[in-house]
Amino acid sequence: MKAIFDERQWKHDPRHFMANGAVLPNPEQPKRIEVLKAAAQSAGCIFEAPTDAGLGPIAALHTAEYIAFLQNIYTRWRRIEGAGEEVIPNIHPANRTDGYPKSAVGQAGYHQADTACPIAEGTFEAAYWSAQSAVTGADHIAWGERAIYALSRPPGHHAYADLAGGFCFFNNAGIAAERLRVAGKRPAILDVDVHHGNGTQGIFYSRSDVLTISIHADPARFYPFFWGHAQERGEGVGLGYNLNLPLDRGTGDDAYLATLDVALDRIRAFGADAVIVALGLDAHIDDPFKGLAVTTPGFSRIGAAISGLGLPTLFVQEGGYLSDALGDNLIHVLTGFNEA
Repeated sequence: MKAIFDERQWKHDPRHFMANGAVLPNPEQPKRIEVLKAAAQSAGCIFEAPTDAGLGPIAALHTAEYIAFLQNIYTRWRRIEGAGEEVIPNIHPANRTDGYPKSAVGQAGYHQADTACPIAEGTFEAAYWSAQSAVTGADHIAWGERAIYALSRPPGHHAYADLAGGFCFFNNAGIAAERLRVAGKRPAILDVDVHHGNGTQGIFYSRSDVLTISIHADPARFYPFFWGHAQERGEGVGLGYNLNLPLDRGTGDDAYLATLDVALDRIRAFGADAVIVALGLDAHIDDPFKGLAVTTPGFSRIGAAISGLGLPTLFVQEGGYLSDALGDNLIHVLTGFNEA
């Protein structure tokens, strides 16, 4: 299996993360690259760098206003007397239809959903190349490859068209899906991250040309809280093209795989001819976020089940945080897929 990664993705090195009112080290660390890349190579992946497709594929989903914000906000932030080392919002609009401020502080609040997506000097460049890795992966799928792994880091599935959040800046899986759609494919996005892919849902919620499915810990008591409930099915022409499959905290392998079967049946019913897997590995029982309880062998079963679709598949890396099992979980997904 080919794999895509650019060394400039190392440049995003977030320091801060706020949880339950406490300032903590950010868990979306660059070391994830080291672990995931080594694991992918152990699973037989051969890495290559992405080509630069420019801002066009990114701007197909993200607003020009938001892209300009990400490009310039760190420089503007550093001009503020006494500003912290990272761009972290401290105010948000009550409604996103409220006025758009000129202030860097106000724009940070407008374009950053939470305190988990700090922006520093290398953030835009890393996010740009993370997205390009997904774009190149999509191109390989369009050209006839059976499967590609895009080591997209920082991740993307919490990013909306004009809003960062949850460690995410550009919606890599969504960008890849749109790239495939423009190439004439009928793509489905299957999100197996422990957190709901709220940004992906938001981007495609009113569309019928991309199917979005997310299997995740029930957001009633788990991030992102406000999105990911079963009744969210899409709107307008998109009604029926979004499927949320929330699971009880601590759900293990067998119940997870039964839910995955529901998702795969919906992909078949959609008539998809390509699948983008938003590959979170944080559903693992030992992941720091402790949402679900999938075992490492369970990830082999997940990979094999997805392979059973018989469709060209692009794996786009999402969550999965530093633990002793992280690399093994990726190995098991990819080998489970390849050997099915």
